Amino acid sequence: MLVGMTYDLRDDYLAEGYTEEETAEFDRPDTIAAIEGALRELGFETDRIGHVRALVGRLAAGDRWDMVFNIAEGLHGIGREAQVPSLLDAYDIPYVFSDPLVQSLTLHKGMTKRVIRDLGLPTPDFRVVESEADAAAVDLPFPLFAKPVAEGTGKGVTPASKILTQDELRIQCRKLLHEFNQPVLVESYLPGREFTVGIVGTGDTAEAVATMEIVLLPEAEAEVYSYVNKERCEELVKYVPVIGAVAREAAELALAAYRGLLCRDAGRVDLRMDEAGRLQFLEVNPLAGLHPLHSDLPILCTQVGITYAELMRRIMESAMTRIRQPRACRVA
Repeated sequence: MLVGMTYDLRDDYLAEGYTEEETAEFDRPDTIAAIEGALRELGFETDRIGHVRALVGRLAAGDRWDMVFNIAEGLHGIGREAQVPSLLDAYDIPYVFSDPLVQSLTLHKGMTKRVIRDLGLPTPDFRVVESEADAAAVDLPFPLFAKPVAEGTGKGVTPASKILTQDELRIQCRKLLHEFNQPVLVESYLPGREFTVGIVGTGDTAEAVATMEIVLLPEAEAEVYSYVNKERCEELVKYVPVIGAVAREAAELALAAYRGLLCRDAGRVDLRMDEAGRLQFLEVNPLAGLHPLHSDLPILCTQVGITYAELMRRIMESAMTRIRQPRACRVA
């Protein structure tokens, strides 16, 4: 089976003049090498395609694949994570991870929370701010938390994201609206512990493999899992495995959100406790990072004895159930 690989390489965009923060979600060469190595270990042939523009050229040239392992985040627009899946759907080429609807929905944190709320799952109260006038009309009690509505990897999140006054809200919303050219999500600030839950599988077969707590060290930017804290996580953050009642409760909420949003194959759900210690949904990542040593999902799997190759096998087996005549993976 020939597996194409679509991805955004950070170095490519840095060479074009984009900044470190603009490219924060993109992958390093060793991530691509690790994925390719695992796929080959599982017995697949691989073909590196690259970003969406490279995919367009390859499709136009007549190239085809039995499956595409897609981790391309895209660069422009709120629907950017849906670009590669949409093209592959148009050519009836199966791919790993969620479809265009899910990728577009979940990148927009406000729309995601509306669905989560409709599912009856707990999430902080929120408003979507599209202008300074919207910021002035926010009627939620302080403290609040503000971040770009459609970014990941902590982009736009700083200590100033925690907001205590109307003036701070106005200033921060104006800043984010200008810098990111997209709406701002303003939600009630949750002061409690923060967790992330790794999930593998699809629908009824999805399982929460592990939960870990994100603990900010004294040198970190306080109270927020910010862009700086994520970029320097090795020195500023401690990831602590969670077991027992809290882990079970986190897994139940994360799975309900993951399944309700129709995510596929693997992903990660972020949760935080409110002032009473109740878990609340923050966001979901249906394209979780896959660096074997630095990304949360592989770290979560390692904590419970799931090797990187085994994680890849489970992801591929989930995706291959959508092929009309699925073929079993094998470990070489």
